[in-house]
Parts: sequence; C-alpha cells; structure tokens
Amino acid sequence: MDPFIFVVIILVASILQTSTGFGFSILATPFLLLIFKPIEAIQINLILSLVISCSLLTKIRNDIDFGILKRFVIGSASGLPIGIIIFLLIDINKLKLGISLIILVLTIILMLQFRINQTNGRDFLVGGLSGSLTTSIGMPGPPLLLYFSGTDTQKEKLRGTTLAFYLFIYFVSLLIQIIFAGTDKTIWISSGFALPLVLVGLYLGQLLFKYINQSLFRIFTYIILLFTGIYLFIESWKW
Repeated sequence: MDPFIFVVIILVASILQTSTGFGFSILATPFLLLIFKPIEAIQINLILSLVISCSLLTKIRNDIDFGILKRFVIGSASGLPIGIIIFLLIDINKLKLGISLIILVLTIILMLQFRINQTNGRDFLVGGLSGSLTTSIGMPGPPLLLYFSGTDTQKEKLRGTTLAFYLFIYFVSLLIQIIFAGTDKTIWISSGFALPLVLVGLYLGQLLFKYINQSLFRIFTYIILLFTGIYLFIESWKW
C-alpha cells in the first residue's frame, strides 16, 4: 500500500461525503481497489463510511425525510442478500463493468434533463438497488444520487436522507460481509490509520457545504458520476 495515495483518497473522499452526502464510497472504492484486495477495499470503505454517518447524524437529523428513509430501509432488505451472493460468485471486473455502464447511461439521461416523479414504489426499488450495491462492492450511492437528482431534490434533504440511510445500510452490510466473506487485520489497521483523516475531512466538508448552491451541487453530481463510471469502465478491462 502506498501511504500517500491512501491519505489522499481518504481525505478527499471524506470531504466530499460530508459536503454532499454521497461522495465517499463513489470516490474511494474504485481507488481503494487499486491498492487493496476487493474484500479489504470494500470493508475499509464500509467501516469509514459508517463512522462518517455516525458523526454527522446530529447535524443532519432535521433534513431527513423519514418517510423516504423508511421505504429505502425496507426496500434494501431484498437487495442486501442479492449483493453478497453477487460478490461471492461473480468476477469483480465483470461487476465493475456492469456498474460503470449503468452509471454512465443514467448520468447522461440526467444531464439531458430527464426527470422522474418520486413515488413510494420507486423508493422501495431504489432502496433495494442500493442494498445490493452495498454488499457487492460497497457503493450504495449511485442509485440514491441518480434518483434524488432525477426528482430534483434539494441538497439539504438529499444529504440528510442519504446519510441517515447509510448509517443503517453500512452497518448491516459490514456484518453481512464479515459473516459470509470474512475479514483480516489489514482492514482494521488501515481503517484505524484513516480515522484521523476522516475527522479532518468531516470538518472541511462541513465548511464547504455552506458555500455549495443548488446549481453547483448538480454540476458536482454529474462530474462525480461521470468520473466514477469512466474510471470503473477502464479498470474493468485491465485484467
């Protein structure tokens, strides 16, 4: 592991997660897969994301839409076991290829100003997709981000509801990963090393959040999704 690369990944991803509510797993996981085994990268991401969600809960509780949150949680119950089966059975590069294509296609649709209405049924579906992506590659963010962007949700509500959902989904996913895939010392030592960086990122991210307006927030969203989709696509063809 290159310590400098690790520091940069964790710090930047922590700032992004705190300021937007969705950035850590989307940004960190593809890069962590470069320097760790898949199981290590995913579990480090889950542990640190859980810490971030716990740390921010008191600050964002007034922005949470509890109705949507409840439906996300219920919907994720079907996706969590599907995700761990995918993780255990499917080649990681094929998984990254499929996810990259989904992210890129849906992002282009959003950039073309396609909009959808938020419904209870779609809340359940998005929760299920998010659950399956969390246990398979540790990335619950894309379905939530694409859904909230498509429904033109305010940035405060997006950040609050997604962070609250992450608190549940990361905890359950980490337990499922440990039970079915195991864990090792590298995961916990690396996570401990990263904690001070996460705390710095939390502070800087909170400052940044105050200065991001709705228009800039949307542009930021598209850039992150395109970057992640392209990066995962390239990485999936390297082996």
